[in-house]
Amino acid sequence: MKQTINFSQFRDEFKAIRPTNFDGEGLKLLFAYLEEYEESTGEEVELDVIALCCDYSQASPKEIADAYNLDENEDVLEFLAMNTTVVGVCDHSEIVYANF
Repeated sequence: MKQTINFSQFRDEFKAIRPTNFDGEGLKLLFAYLEEYEESTGEEVELDVIALCCDYSQASPKEIADAYNLDENEDVLEFLAMNTTVVGVCDHSEIVYANF
């Protein structure tokens, strides 16, 4: 049995289970990305907050550069685009991306 949820329900599930993995803007980007994925593939996505937190992250460019030992002159967004899926960039410059 499947249930369609809206963004508020999506956000509430994350806030209840993993409140610090994504901020509100990051959750909006992830929700829109998952909806687009469902529409383009015809495949439904199950809301599993833990699995989504394992599959996706939100971090600043500096945090990403530190995590992947990037040179300070490397373009973090370009690095991510070449190695994984970039879900989107928040207005405050944090990036939501698929973990790899």
